[in-house]
Amino acid sequence: MNPFLLLAGLLLVVLAGPGLVLAGRGSATARLAGLQLASAVTVLLLTVLAVAMGQPSLLIVPLVTVLLSFAGTLVFTRLLRGHR
Repeated sequence: MNPFLLLAGLLLVVLAGPGLVLAGRGSATARLAGLQLASAVTVLLLTVLAVAMGQPSLLIVPLVTVLLSFAGTLVFTRLLRGHR
């Protein structure tokens, strides 16, 4: 088995769990932190998988994910501001 694929699996198991727990419960600020952690893990995972498969053209997927995550964080932050 490819070491990059093992690393990707380890990243998914170790880091995605706390991000999903934070995003699913707690205060709105904790959910925002969970969203950020989950998006960072997703970008890392997609990057490692693209490198492991030897397909540099697949690196566009993590780039788009970063941009969408940033936009989602801005929207979520704006919604949080309205509740105070």
